[in-house]
Amino acid sequence: MKTKTSGTFIMVQGTTVLKLMTAIFIFMLSIFSISGLLTSLKPQYRLSSASVNQAATKVNGELLYQLMGWENHHFLKAKPDFTFPTMTNLIFKLSSNINLDDPRSLLGRELPGFYEFDGKILVAGEGTNYTNMPIESSPPLEIMQAEREAALQNLEGLDQPADQNPSPAPNQTTGDRKVVYVYFTHNRESYLPYLKGVTNPNLAYHSQINVTNIGDQLKASLEQRGIGTHVDKTDVQGNLNKKGLTYPKSYQESREVVQAAMASNRDLHYFFDIHRDSKRKNDTTISINGQAYAKLAFVIGGKNPNYEKNAELARELHKLLEKKYKGLSRGVMVKPAGSGNAVYNQNLSENAILIEFGGVDNTFEELNRSADALADVFSEFYWQAEQVNKDVEQSSDNQ
Repeated sequence: MKTKTSGTFIMVQGTTVLKLMTAIFIFMLSIFSISGLLTSLKPQYRLSSASVNQAATKVNGELLYQLMGWENHHFLKAKPDFTFPTMTNLIFKLSSNINLDDPRSLLGRELPGFYEFDGKILVAGEGTNYTNMPIESSPPLEIMQAEREAALQNLEGLDQPADQNPSPAPNQTTGDRKVVYVYFTHNRESYLPYLKGVTNPNLAYHSQINVTNIGDQLKASLEQRGIGTHVDKTDVQGNLNKKGLTYPKSYQESREVVQAAMASNRDLHYFFDIHRDSKRKNDTTISINGQAYAKLAFVIGGKNPNYEKNAELARELHKLLEKKYKGLSRGVMVKPAGSGNAVYNQNLSENAILIEFGGVDNTFEELNRSADALADVFSEFYWQAEQVNKDVEQSSDNQ
């Protein structure tokens, strides 16, 4: 008796296996090559997603601790007073990217261009919240091209720094060294009190009377405190017009100006980009000891490798302002990756910040007082830092 057996035979050709393995190898090589290329790009040129970025920022230490606690309950005993959010709330926030404490998150992906209002309050000043953060508005095309400009008014005394009283020689000085560099990316941002017949904040731009006038007072006040300062009033907007570039290219144009200054003067260590906010007077003005000041706001670009250092400098200046000029600082704001420029040339230095001086309704009398206040606290910060550096150097020499 014969028994029949049946079976299935699969024949695979060696060339097919070789082709498959080659394809997998090429695929993996491509993935690693593309990933390496993307991560090697400068931060301002990397691909970014605002949604992914915002979701990732929610994955902080507390969240990781919570996830480990769900897996190993001994972590819960280590910190019994810690309150964990529910899983449903956590999943809702991470999946929808909606923060019920910040109404902007409900509209961020629905309204075209709304991402321009994205931003994070790193340190909140007195009265600062997500409803009154600094806003950068672009001028209409005809204003940008300076084809029409308002007549000027109220110009008495604007051609010289406010305080002309001679000051005693500072105890400390940088000598001939210029260590602070002040420049103006949006150099034609102006103020309504000096533009005759103009009431629309979006039209507050002028080629002559603008934020660059603040530079004179800031320079005089810093140098009275022994800190050499260079003010660069390059007409960035005029350069854009000559090159046929649009307003969003302003930082690209001012970057070249800053790089040229850094190359010609190695002593420059601090870089202040002065701007004017579009908010109205009730958000940008404060009375201190019976005198009106234009509020200051520090803006940090979150899409640059110097983000932490830039933010730390802004924090320190905010703290000093809070101590000596309570309420003058609106706080420190961060523009994250995926929201506008988010670099602001701050990747050129660890000591670079953008400062909003007042709003469209402020006067130079108010602005100059704020320039003096900023110079006051910055000089305190600067000379303390210089002393620390000297102590470190002496300690190293003695070892």
